[in-house]
Amino acid sequence: MLNVENLHVEVGGKEVIHGVDLQIPEGETHVLMGPNGSGKTTLLRSIMGFSNYTVTEGRIIFRGHDVTELPLYERARYGMGLMFQRPPTISGLKLGKLLDVMAGGSPAKAYEYAEMMNMSSFLDRDLNANFSGGEIKRSEVLQLMVQQPDFVMLDEPESGVDLENIALIGKAIARLVDKDRHIINRHKSGLIITHTGFIMDYLEADAGHMLCNGEIRCRGNPREILKVIQEHGYQECIECTKL
Repeated sequence: MLNVENLHVEVGGKEVIHGVDLQIPEGETHVLMGPNGSGKTTLLRSIMGFSNYTVTEGRIIFRGHDVTELPLYERARYGMGLMFQRPPTISGLKLGKLLDVMAGGSPAKAYEYAEMMNMSSFLDRDLNANFSGGEIKRSEVLQLMVQQPDFVMLDEPESGVDLENIALIGKAIARLVDKDRHIINRHKSGLIITHTGFIMDYLEADAGHMLCNGEIRCRGNPREILKVIQEHGYQECIECTKL
């Protein structure tokens, strides 16, 4: 599904990602952990193709296509989707109108998903205007459900969300990445940034990666990596040479 090869990324003239290699097979969901400022969000936005993230070296291969130089909208057409950690408020754009455009010829499906995410009463409101943290996350997941990308990237989906909404969002994300299907029938993949690991209570991640100072320093069982971080801090992973 995704193959990132020796990726170097600059933001504002400063290199933030230093030679990252990352492979996510079809049907697998991986989690990305690391301290604040380590480059996690930069990595996701670089994969998605945001224009102010400059790839200076390396390649991004998606479904066998080199998308390194493609604009964001082309990557979305290929089947990539991104959930923001802090999406912008867009005055004048109603959530329902956005979903209608994304749904194309199936607006009824969009409203079905809105009901599922308890967002029906928000459809006539400006996008993210006066939404709470949990409402913003539910709106972001709702948009991905309507888009139905093959590969989803989620930037801290549990951040700022209460326990009730974490359950709702977690189950919806599990559906997005085919975790509700038998393993041989899973065709969608995901990459999820998490600090708390709460999202893994609702979907079983296939692999974990620890990013520090723009480099992946540890790979392996995500729950084991999280346990090491909880007990010993990130320094234990930083000093580990097992990749």
